[in-house]
Amino acid sequence: MDILVIGAGIIGMTSAYVLAREGHTVTVVDGAARAGIGTSQANGAQLSYSFVAPLADAGVLRKLPGWLTQPDSPLRLRLRADPAQWRWAMGFLRACRRDTADRTTAELLQLGLHSRRLMHEMVAREGLRFDFASSGKLLVYQDAQAFKEARILMDYQSGLGSQQQALTRAECLALEPALSGIADRVVGGIYTPSEDAGDCLALCGALQGWLAREAGVRFQFGTRVDGLRIEAGRIAAASTSAGELQAEGYVIANGVGAQKLCRKLGFDPLIYPLKGYSLTYTLSESSRAPRTSLSDVHNKVVYARLGNRLRVAGMVDIGSACTAVDARRIAGLKAQVRRYLPQLNEVGAPVEWAGLRPARPDSKPLIGATRYRNLWINAGHGGLGFTLAMGSAGLLADRIARRPSSIADRLFNLQ
Repeated sequence: MDILVIGAGIIGMTSAYVLAREGHTVTVVDGAARAGIGTSQANGAQLSYSFVAPLADAGVLRKLPGWLTQPDSPLRLRLRADPAQWRWAMGFLRACRRDTADRTTAELLQLGLHSRRLMHEMVAREGLRFDFASSGKLLVYQDAQAFKEARILMDYQSGLGSQQQALTRAECLALEPALSGIADRVVGGIYTPSEDAGDCLALCGALQGWLAREAGVRFQFGTRVDGLRIEAGRIAAASTSAGELQAEGYVIANGVGAQKLCRKLGFDPLIYPLKGYSLTYTLSESSRAPRTSLSDVHNKVVYARLGNRLRVAGMVDIGSACTAVDARRIAGLKAQVRRYLPQLNEVGAPVEWAGLRPARPDSKPLIGATRYRNLWINAGHGGLGFTLAMGSAGLLADRIARRPSSIADRLFNLQ
């Protein structure tokens, strides 16, 4: 089939990769100048296949008042006279139930483990270079009650196929000596040795080169998709800034932009932008930086090693739809790094970045068919896009081919 993939972020690029390998003729269209320079550009860099618990959780409700009143909190809400924000917020609050969160975690974990297998297969088969490392991941706890709750979640996930270990303070410090600066505050950690890290932007670029060279995929950059023209219950063409583009099949995979396209087609995927921030530090020979991917659970900040660089990411701003860096928020993130890694000894100033995560209220992406028989969607991954990209692409290909998958048919469908 001749398929037009809308979006050249990590979701669009992995979709194009899997579809091209299956023999489809693929064209990728994006408004940017090259692949991966939107939300994928400088994300948290962690491939956390086993850490896929949704943002909406019963525990969030009791933390929400504090988060919303503290100017430097991990989550900041700006209320807008925006019906889309209110629809999303109501869906988020409905998802903040223990039974809902547990069910969502189980479903996302299936997709995460599927993604890990497909990611490792692609890396081994293609040899793409993107600072990929199987470095493991350590969630670091500074609160005894939070650590107790984490061990309960670990036990729950172990029954779903996740292999994790609860570590004492001494074991955390032995595993990752870079934590010595906060040794007196660590109460324990949850370690998963099978997690990976990598440069998402570099992978998008490597896939662009491989797809053009090895699979004949065509790329049309600098081309904004404004809508999809419907004829007789199917998509007849994509209306773009460069004129109409026609194909036999179409895949919406353009992150935050998917919301507008879908609304024009008469359905609401409930995708809303959650703004996040990152810093990328260049390390020196004297840097005491982590080798293991870390999550500072208390402050909701993640750390990932990328060769001689360290990526630090965190924070959620709800109600900000621009990608400009907020000076106060980025200053707060820098302060977190100084307190957490006092011996980082970086070279020069870090690279600052902000991006919009395309999130759904329950954190579950939409993958599969729409009401139009030649249109599919692969969007709404929130902060898990990099982690779930390969699994989502594999599931999308299964659903386009209408063949059985390791993921149940009822999961991640557009309702």
